[in-house]
Amino acid sequence: MKIYMPEDVKFIIDIFNKNNYEAYIVGGCVRDSILKRKPQDWDICTNCNPEETMEIFKDYNVKTIPTGIEHGTITIVKNSKHYEVTTYRIEEEYRDHRRPSGVSFTNDLKKDLSRRDFTINAMAYDDNDGIIDPFNGLEDLENNIIRTVGIPQERFKEDALRILRGIRFSGQLDFNIEKNTKEAMLIKGSLLEKISKERIRDEINKMLLSHRPSISFNTLKELDLFDYTIPELKATIDFEQKNPHHDKDVYSHIMLTLDNTERDLPLRLAALLHDIGKPKCFTIGEDGIGHFYRHHMIGMDMSEEILKRLKYDNKTTKTVKVLIKEHMFKQDKLSDRAIKRFINRIGGENLERFFKLQTADIKASKPPYDFDNINYIKEKCKEILNRKEPLNVKELNINGYDLMEIGIKQGKEIGDILNYLLEKVLDNSDLNNKKDLMELAKEKAGGQ
Repeated sequence: MKIYMPEDVKFIIDIFNKNNYEAYIVGGCVRDSILKRKPQDWDICTNCNPEETMEIFKDYNVKTIPTGIEHGTITIVKNSKHYEVTTYRIEEEYRDHRRPSGVSFTNDLKKDLSRRDFTINAMAYDDNDGIIDPFNGLEDLENNIIRTVGIPQERFKEDALRILRGIRFSGQLDFNIEKNTKEAMLIKGSLLEKISKERIRDEINKMLLSHRPSISFNTLKELDLFDYTIPELKATIDFEQKNPHHDKDVYSHIMLTLDNTERDLPLRLAALLHDIGKPKCFTIGEDGIGHFYRHHMIGMDMSEEILKRLKYDNKTTKTVKVLIKEHMFKQDKLSDRAIKRFINRIGGENLERFFKLQTADIKASKPPYDFDNINYIKEKCKEILNRKEPLNVKELNINGYDLMEIGIKQGKEIGDILNYLLEKVLDNSDLNNKKDLMELAKEKAGGQ
């Protein structure tokens, strides 16, 4: 089997070979190439030590960066692209269930491949030798199987993050996890407590951005691993809604909503968490129908706690919060004033996400599906936006410096007055001129 390699990668491998060293592409790029998927990265392994690698490439006018030289990794920059080159290595004892305490270099490619996580990631390739596959990764690829290299419990004890990586690969590739590997994930799951929240977040993101995220999340559920990822999801499992608009429990509804969204991280996070507050506010009316009053508000607060715990950035957290808060926004008749306020609340950049979340939410509910309300609000928003009227403080024809010139002190008062002026302009866009706004500001400041 011949694998396509970019010219830059061939160039790097050829340089090693010309200097009497071995070099192969390795890991994910081999796996993805066999599967006819586009590799995200092209990693290279070699029996050349890192210092010698840097010395060799000096003669070819190629930039080298000692990104992880103590662990044998050098980054080679060719045509502005970065390629990681790592010396064959043997890893010493793992003391924190994440990283080895040290590494030693070896001339044996098989020993290097033996330290890798899963068989489908433990293959190497070059044009001369073809695929090097000492652990039958090719067979597992053909049979759609995720299997550890060596003893599963040992692999997960070394690095507990491999548990989430295996589940993520299963979801991304739609592969089955081999029986012993899955059992070891269950047995060693508690080791995920040792893994940083940032690492767990990164794996969750990759699960969310797979073609069908529910595959990975259902495996987390099956292996009782929500405790170490998003424990709040546990309360939604088998939580019957007892509502004529729903024919699924809360968890199943969330998963179907998630699968019905496109690959956009804030949107998929909002889909995952949009009904997270339902179990906390469930009530049954006298007619026996279940209600979830204010679940969007409770869900917004819960999502903030979850995203902060997992170290998401402020922008993503803010976007997800506003989508969850507004996801129940439904009206048959809305004034222009109400639509303007809605756009101001959610932000013009989030409108499409909002409509996609609502559409997915409906598709995950009990049929028949009615999208009339979404289409109505979408058209109203389009009309308002086409008129180019001011919808937020930044679009006012006045700013904080103008207010300071009339004696208003810098700080909270300026923000309050600008918001007051925006409310006036949302009611009457003709007021968005400096003269009227300054007059209104003076009146407001004088009355405080």
